[in-house]
Amino acid sequence: MKRLMLGNEAIARGAYEAGVKVATAYPGTPSTEITEYIARYDRIYAEWSPNEKVALEVGIGSSIAGARTIVSMKHVGLNVAADPLFTVGYTGVNAGLVIVVADDPGMHSSQNEQNTRYYGQAANIPILEPSNSQEAKDYVLRGFEISEKYDTPVIIRMTTRVSHSQSTVELGEPMEQKLRAYKKDINKYVMMPAMAKVRHVVVEERMNRLAKDANMLDINKMEFADRKIGIITSGVPYLYAKDALPEASILKLGMVYPLPDDIIREFANKVDRLYVVEELEPFIEDHVKAMGIKLYRENLFSIQGELSANIIYANIMEKELKEEPAIDVPGRPPVLCPGCPHRGIYYAVKKLGLHAAGDIGCYTLGALPPLEGIDTCICMGASIGMAHGIEKALGRDDSKKWIGIIGDSTFIHSGITGLIDIVYNKGMSTIAILDNSTTGMTGHQEHPATGKTLKGEPAPVLNLVELVKAIGIKNVEVVDAYDVVKIEAVLKREINRDAPSVIILTGPCALLPTEKKQPFVINQDMCTYCNSCSQIACPAISEDGKEITIDTSLCDGCGLCANICVFNAVERLSD
Repeated sequence: MKRLMLGNEAIARGAYEAGVKVATAYPGTPSTEITEYIARYDRIYAEWSPNEKVALEVGIGSSIAGARTIVSMKHVGLNVAADPLFTVGYTGVNAGLVIVVADDPGMHSSQNEQNTRYYGQAANIPILEPSNSQEAKDYVLRGFEISEKYDTPVIIRMTTRVSHSQSTVELGEPMEQKLRAYKKDINKYVMMPAMAKVRHVVVEERMNRLAKDANMLDINKMEFADRKIGIITSGVPYLYAKDALPEASILKLGMVYPLPDDIIREFANKVDRLYVVEELEPFIEDHVKAMGIKLYRENLFSIQGELSANIIYANIMEKELKEEPAIDVPGRPPVLCPGCPHRGIYYAVKKLGLHAAGDIGCYTLGALPPLEGIDTCICMGASIGMAHGIEKALGRDDSKKWIGIIGDSTFIHSGITGLIDIVYNKGMSTIAILDNSTTGMTGHQEHPATGKTLKGEPAPVLNLVELVKAIGIKNVEVVDAYDVVKIEAVLKREINRDAPSVIILTGPCALLPTEKKQPFVINQDMCTYCNSCSQIACPAISEDGKEITIDTSLCDGCGLCANICVFNAVERLSD
């Protein structure tokens, strides 16, 4: 039977068919749907872990205990998981361990364009790269075979286009996988220096064997047509190359690390003009050149952004790239949703002339005009450590104009240790935790403070107030996220306190299913056109140079605009 599937859904199907018992992840676009789909299979235990490091550690434990395990994350999540990643490359596995990492060329929803292929090379872990949904499913099955045959974790590198594109998938039956027997072996699993030195030798031998055997893998295949042009490629650029130059000969690499040197040489010798087509850094190209193989043209493509059939054709055929004529349309920057509970803090921050170290989440959009509520965004959890660093650099008096802003899920992910650092090192920073009761940016996933697991089962609720107090923060204030007057008063008080403090602003994400509130309208007779309500950047509010209006079809009824209107011109629509 065949089904149309997203690449991420196909990964989940592959896990099911491979007999996976445990699946862990932290949500992050473009990888989120993988584990959401896996959770639909009752035979697989699936969880949202607090962060990617914990997800991989749980996965390593499951693998060593004898269960086939899959761990999923986006590319920047692999940075968080890098510590256990490099060492599990040394220990190897018991049952198969597949790590799915979704890169984001073009940065559709990411803060950088890093390339997971370099992680595999640095950690001595093989990498498979599918180009469509069928291969996504198949490569999961193949990944588990390689993992168990070579005693190694295996990375499957997805990219946004493969993760979020649909193609047909041939469905198979799930394997019955019994737990592999666990055998205590401290020389294999306890990485003290003496053991690690021995394991390093084992790893090098394993990689040499994998590099040799890569030449016999059927997922590395030569497709000959017109031999005047030969293209070495992998992943979704393979599809672009086939579309752009259907008569060209192609070496499609399913395993991108280690690379199959013998096949590459054979292919290079059989074509007249050799090119490498790949997105981001020239990982394959550099390897080919290091082998002493001459390319017809080098560094054809930018290391930034995604490729397309047009870009490939224009560069290889040395034609002028024909771009679609630009259409003059108004800019449409992303904005916080109508009713978003994060607007209040940003309005207050700007009004008080404060600066804020921000964090990763949909609330990062608060950096844009007219809110302009945060100054920085580096990585998950960075806001708290950065606020502390700013205070230590500027001194207490000058740092009173700075706060840290972080979401509830991000705080649990990697903000807790930063808050511990503030307390331990006698910091004075004020941190605002924006608690919207979900992981909003990636589509409303549960986390330890929501009271539900990934599968929707009831779970203990992490009490953020008690957690913060247990860390040592004595000054904790919980504020309604829409009560701008109180937010301003609390901010004024806490930034001038000679002690660290935490403000928890509570208000559920506007997209969560809640009781519908009546929308607001503007009483034009009372409106003075002061434009205060326009400064919260709500999509429901607009002005045409003559009057300000609220689109009741968009208004969420949150009341923030009414709270900031000192002329009482904003009124709730009567039933």
